[in-house]
Amino acid sequence: MEALRDARVVVTGAGGGIGAALARRFAAEGARVVVNDLDADAARKVADEIGAAVVPGDASGIVPAARTALGGGIDVFCANAGVGTGGGPEAEDAAWELAWDVNVMAHVRAARALLPEWLERGQGRFVSTVSAAGLLTMIAAAPYSVTKHGALAFAEWLSLTYRHRGVRVHAVCPQGVRTAMLDSTGPAGDLVLTPGAIEPEDVAEAVMRGIAEERFLILPHPEVAGYYAARAAEPERWLGGMNKLQRGYEAVLARQAGTEEAAAGAGGAEGRLA
Repeated sequence: MEALRDARVVVTGAGGGIGAALARRFAAEGARVVVNDLDADAARKVADEIGAAVVPGDASGIVPAARTALGGGIDVFCANAGVGTGGGPEAEDAAWELAWDVNVMAHVRAARALLPEWLERGQGRFVSTVSAAGLLTMIAAAPYSVTKHGALAFAEWLSLTYRHRGVRVHAVCPQGVRTAMLDSTGPAGDLVLTPGAIEPEDVAEAVMRGIAEERFLILPHPEVAGYYAARAAEPERWLGGMNKLQRGYEAVLARQAGTEEAAAGAGGAEGRLA
């Protein structure tokens, strides 16, 4: 994509998964890339592979260092770092606060640092990795779902507020992607996300198409558009369908608990026979 040649691009959470795929793809398009990740070794490995600069650390505060590494400016900022916090209201406050800080406030802080530069020159691009959970929801993961809704709302607000001043915003909303985060989702992910999971490179390709077409909403899983429309048009029916998934998830947990109980009982019986 000619528009990305020599563009100065920052990708957060790029030590693996979607972030690493985005960094590789931007570099392949001729962009100058900064790779960020909390895992400094992972970030350096990806940066060395693609000839990029590396700025490890918390994504919330890397804009000044990334700007310096890119020679004084940033053209594209990919707010990709995220945490997949599970649980419901019973999750600890610390888990909710972490999800809010990483999935929402890191985007806010980045935009706060970037907007003066972008508005002054009338150009900039903010790519937010949201997740289909931000359009829909995810069973067994209230902190993740709620904060991804927040990330989508912030991206929408940025777009409607600044698009006439040259700031372009994209919200990337995949479902299951074969990453370490998917591996950590357990039975809920196995039920909802794994069957249709795609590769991180597929997400990066969708992002390139979305940028080329100047689309706000980027859906690596096209079927999400139908789910999103159904959620808006028939909320009761949609909630009923999601509750059916929830009941299926609870049935899986019950079967697993029964298997573990049976195994424990068998172990105890063997011990008595011995």
